[in-house]
Amino acid sequence: MPGNSQKLDIEYLLEHTELLKENEYIEAKAALGGLPESIWETYSAFANTYGGYILLGVAERKDKSLYTVNLPYPEVIADSFIRDLGDRRIVSADVLRSGDVRIMTVDGNRIVVIHVPHARPCHRPVYKGGSVYHGSYRRVGESDIQMGKVEVNWELAKQRFASSVCRIRGRDPKKA
Repeated sequence: MPGNSQKLDIEYLLEHTELLKENEYIEAKAALGGLPESIWETYSAFANTYGGYILLGVAERKDKSLYTVNLPYPEVIADSFIRDLGDRRIVSADVLRSGDVRIMTVDGNRIVVIHVPHARPCHRPVYKGGSVYHGSYRRVGESDIQMGKVEVNWELAKQRFASSVCRIRGRDPKKA
């Protein structure tokens, strides 16, 4: 999220679901059928923009307000997400840190809360699938928008410059 002074208090918002709506930092997915395939577009968009939260087990009403659903086996969904995150055929980079995937109880229902931080320049663009040009997204409002070729090329240019900085700091961007 822009600047360190703006920190989204997801715990507070989840305690007050009447305040919760999808926006540039929050994406809700009911996930009743398991891990949604569209999760990787949102993951890419959050990582490439300002970061955000993906809430699995949370659905959206017609009035855009959010509510929790009875998510069966949230541990299985969380484990599936973490396993797929390590597969470079599914997504180009794992930008999560320890504790970024949690299972929480909200309104009596267990949900999966995934915090996606803004990716470092040496990892951007984060993209789904095998194509940087077809799988890179950015977040605009409550939508995941596919990045155009010019945007992707700009991120790749910044990545080439930043890669040397990442290596100097002891983090190889190709292994992330």
